[in-house]
Amino acid sequence: MIEVPKAALELAKRFEGFHRVPKFDPGRAHPYICPAGYWTIGYGHLCDPKHLPITEEEAEVYLARDLVTALNATLRYCPVLVTEPESRLAAIVDFTFNLGAGRLQTSTLRRRINQRDWPSVVGELKRWVQGGGRVLPGLMYRREAEIQLIFA
Repeated sequence: MIEVPKAALELAKRFEGFHRVPKFDPGRAHPYICPAGYWTIGYGHLCDPKHLPITEEEAEVYLARDLVTALNATLRYCPVLVTEPESRLAAIVDFTFNLGAGRLQTSTLRRRINQRDWPSVVGELKRWVQGGGRVLPGLMYRREAEIQLIFA
């Protein structure tokens, strides 16, 4: 059984961040709307807007579960990653966690990964930098970090 690569966990934590409300409840995260317009909590966990606040430890449990889901979807749609360096798997697991399995499933990125066309994978990753209809600098930086893992 393949485990979630540590690099995927680190990327997700780094780019999602633990969103708390310091003035009112400094130890816990509350639901917020992410730049793409989805209600989230903790480290990018999709939630209901009425979700109760959570601690950082609870957010880490959600993240671990979400990353297992992303790992399973990544391996289902890109089985070649089983035999590739773990860093490549980590990059695509982070992509899947960030954008969802449906986006990976229907993407040209998936086809390029399964062809092991790594230069084209880089080009495809660079296309996924929009949220809420606009280019987001955070997504540009995230895709660049994933690209670094492709060639690590």
